[in-house]
Amino acid sequence: MSELSTASPKITAATRRTGSYALIDSLQRHGVKHIFGYPGGAILPIYDELYRAEAAGGVKHILVRHEQGASHAADAYSRATGQVGVCFGTSGPGATNLVTGIATAQMDSIPMVIITGQVSRAAIGTDAFQETDIYGITLPIVKHSYVVRDPKDMARTVAEAFHIASTGRPGPVLIDVPKDVGLEEFDYLPVEPGSVKLPGYRPTVKGNPRQINQAIYLMQEAERPLLYVGGGAISANAHAEILELAEMFQMPVTTTLMGKGVFDELHPLAVGMLGMHGTAYANFAVSECDLLIAVGARFDDRVTGKLDEFASRAKVIHIDIDPAEVGKNRAPQVPIVGDVRQVLMDLLRRCHELGISRNSEQTKAWLERINRWREDYPLEVPQYPDAISPQEVIVELANQAPSAYYTTDVGQHQMWSAQFLKNGPRRWISSAGLGTMGFGMPAAMGVKVALPDEQVICIAGDASIQMNIQELGTLAQYGINVKTVIVNNGWQGMVRQWQQTFYQERYSSSNMEVGMPDFVMLAQAYGIKGICVRSRNELKDAIALMLAHDGPVLMDVRVKRNENCYPMVAPGKSNSQMIGLPEKAKLNQTVELVYCPTCGAKNVNSNKFCPECGTKL
Repeated sequence: MSELSTASPKITAATRRTGSYALIDSLQRHGVKHIFGYPGGAILPIYDELYRAEAAGGVKHILVRHEQGASHAADAYSRATGQVGVCFGTSGPGATNLVTGIATAQMDSIPMVIITGQVSRAAIGTDAFQETDIYGITLPIVKHSYVVRDPKDMARTVAEAFHIASTGRPGPVLIDVPKDVGLEEFDYLPVEPGSVKLPGYRPTVKGNPRQINQAIYLMQEAERPLLYVGGGAISANAHAEILELAEMFQMPVTTTLMGKGVFDELHPLAVGMLGMHGTAYANFAVSECDLLIAVGARFDDRVTGKLDEFASRAKVIHIDIDPAEVGKNRAPQVPIVGDVRQVLMDLLRRCHELGISRNSEQTKAWLERINRWREDYPLEVPQYPDAISPQEVIVELANQAPSAYYTTDVGQHQMWSAQFLKNGPRRWISSAGLGTMGFGMPAAMGVKVALPDEQVICIAGDASIQMNIQELGTLAQYGINVKTVIVNNGWQGMVRQWQQTFYQERYSSSNMEVGMPDFVMLAQAYGIKGICVRSRNELKDAIALMLAHDGPVLMDVRVKRNENCYPMVAPGKSNSQMIGLPEKAKLNQTVELVYCPTCGAKNVNSNKFCPECGTKL
């Protein structure tokens, strides 16, 4: 905190200060270096104090062009650093514009503190100008919330908010500040970080030793184990423990969309992402494993497909810090509530104490079987004579910027990015649970502000980029060196794919080609470099040019219009019933061929369902 000493002097005795001073000083004492926000009438007392803090060399404010951009930037700031992100918005529409970003953070368990201005205390409940009950509106989408009615409570409220947001299962906390509370003077004495006591809030951190022993026993006995790792392992910084556990028991590892990066996808035990658009080999593995170890994952419907057929042959160990998640969708044989990293550390320590030496032959056949699936059903990168495939764009980005921080919007481009990018912990940043279009560019902005020396790339779709494209102005104002790549197919791509597959090609309101802006000219209007790529022979050099440019870039890549994202698990189907699997699967000569009675396709693996049409064999 010494670097902030000019803005947050050590106060040993109470001094007359305003509620706004107490707020800004408390934020700085909690290590806040950047705030994303947009001012307005009710929050002006706070911004006036923020002006003084900035002038004194303290916290820095980033002025966004829309409050939703502030919430996504603060969210991604947190995802990339593990710290609590902070955003500001004024009362009324300023506060309601934050709602989508708050819900995004809540669904993905991201620690944030959101400060909203409010009308004066006497005006609350009178339908005053720009009054909304943001406390009530956001109750279902926050971890906790406050309305500060006495400035004497400000420092304690901030300390509690940071503690609640960042401990246990992380999440967003709202602090609503009436205007006159920000203006009122009182005898201020700061509350230092870590000094708050919340007797009713005690998250379980250490796992039960007996259940840990039961988990170890099941791992020793399993012949077809699978580690299923979610975003909770990212939040807990448990990547080293995941690696050690996987190698100790020779268990393959699959991750959720939120868990990407926690395990090196180039490792021989990695099988990539599972679920609706996961790899075929991950989905086959989860369908046939005999032990599923869920680590910081919540059995989301996009992961499980038809829930009663998800890992139906497996016993389940579920490790999670949130007791509400354990058993919510799938009853485990061994539930372990606790901090993921702490539980895994204790489990590994116990394994060493027991002298466990795993017989690698026990899972050898299982790993060989997965590798056959990997060879038979690879992720494909098609090449067309007259068009760039979207997959080519992602692969080329991965080749040229393998260690960058990647953010995405939501849609087909997000799923292709999840399939082909293989970066490390906290370097994959995407809206998972809420599926928020418009997340990518402001998220990239937040990452770059937090980590100015890192390469940050946003991958967006032509529809989703337009949700928050005004943040080009923020990139331009602050020179935030984010590279944005638009995978442009002229559609709401995932909507079109569903309409083609499940709605008999009735393309209702999904065609974005008419009215599409010239993205290069739009970038230039903001003073940002724009690049358009229309052919394959331009792609490699254009990406190199974009990455080398000193400043933000918006690159528009025109790709094949009707490309679909496969594999795909259709709604209501099990994970083994994927559509769009490669037709060129190699025949495994050791398995008797079975022909599907519905479509006639050959069954070339040990599954019980036809990989083409899903018919039970």
